Formats: sequence, structure tokens, C-alpha cells
Amino acid sequence: MSDTLIRALDLIEPGDLVVYHGSIESCHGLWLAVPCPCEVCRAMDAFGVPDPRLLLIDPWGELPGPHHVRRQSITRSAACD
Repeated sequence: MSDTLIRALDLIEPGDLVVYHGSIESCHGLWLAVPCPCEVCRAMDAFGVPDPRLLLIDPWGELPGPHHVRRQSITRSAACD
């Protein structure tokens, strides 16, 4: 798959820098997105649930990030382009 197509689809890959704009307003901003490692999210992924959840990691390692984040709550950062 070409980089242009990935950007066009706004796909998020593990380790991508994202902007969180979900319901936890105090967490709005830049994060690194990785698959949520909790047992529930891993089980949903294993069963093929089409809505994988993410864990957000502070790029500077200063804050705990939100977990079980829906894809709709984040946007891929332009810094990834």
C-alpha cells in the first residue's frame, strides 16, 4: 500500500502521533497511539470486533494516557506525513 493511500485513508498505525479530541477534555492534545493491551481489548481484537481500541502514550513520558480509546476520538497528526 502506498504512503499516499495510507494518508488518504487516515489510517493509524502503532506508534503514530495522533491528536486526541475525545470525551476526556483534560487529555486533548498529542499522543502516541498503540493497541490497547488490556485483556478485554485483546479479546475483542481476537474475535474480530471491527472497532479496535487504542492506548495513548505521552510522547514525553510525563502523563498517563487514556486507554480503551475509540478510533473516532483521534486524528492522525500531520507530523506523520
